[in-house]
Amino acid sequence: MDASAIIEARIELACGQLRLPGLAQYYRDIVRDALERNSDHLSFLAACLEYEVARKQEQKQLALLRQAKFPVLKTLQEFQFTKIPKLPKMKVEQLAGGDFVGHHENVLCIGKSGTGKSHIAIALGIEVMRQGYRVRFTPVMQLIQELQQAESEYRLPRYLKTWNKYDVVILDELGYIPLGEGGKLLFQFISQRYERSSLIITSNLEFSRWIEVFGDPALTTALLDRLTHHSHILVFDGESHRFRERLSRSEEV
Repeated sequence: MDASAIIEARIELACGQLRLPGLAQYYRDIVRDALERNSDHLSFLAACLEYEVARKQEQKQLALLRQAKFPVLKTLQEFQFTKIPKLPKMKVEQLAGGDFVGHHENVLCIGKSGTGKSHIAIALGIEVMRQGYRVRFTPVMQLIQELQQAESEYRLPRYLKTWNKYDVVILDELGYIPLGEGGKLLFQFISQRYERSSLIITSNLEFSRWIEVFGDPALTTALLDRLTHHSHILVFDGESHRFRERLSRSEEV
């Protein structure tokens, strides 16, 4: 075995022991680039370390994305703010900075179906996820079903604790179906997160109609008190974009 092969074996062994598989795979490319640039030893070492940092950050983002369980990926750049002119674009972009998460504040997206509430909720979730926050998306009815199952199996406290690891929980489509007894479980879920972490909630109902979902006036009042205490309210006042798309397609036929 020649000297270069021995050195390569030492490098691969060290990368394995330090758990740097990416560097073990690509260090030859980094060496080749350093030789072409005539880099000094310090620049070469910096390039190796920077590569591994970038790789680990990419892996972390992929792990956070899988954990978030977004149904689709949506970005702020894709959202047509001109279609919802009363929605404050600057406010949404400010929220994308993530300060609301650090302050344990909520974002409430209220408006008619099809106006882009879920799009903005997901886009905000992706933006704060890029900053390293743990995000989880769930439709409200799916969460209710899981809460009810956990309660029936006498493991509700343990199940609720599994959500503590998330910095932001996105509750989508609150208001489409009355929750019945599930409303009390959702109240418990939201109360546990109060002033500890953030919620992003989308709803097709204005606050005065939330009693239709929860049924109990006192519970509804207490819930709204918690949600709106530290919150940013985004009102989506416009025509359904899905309706516009269907109309556009019909006109083309």
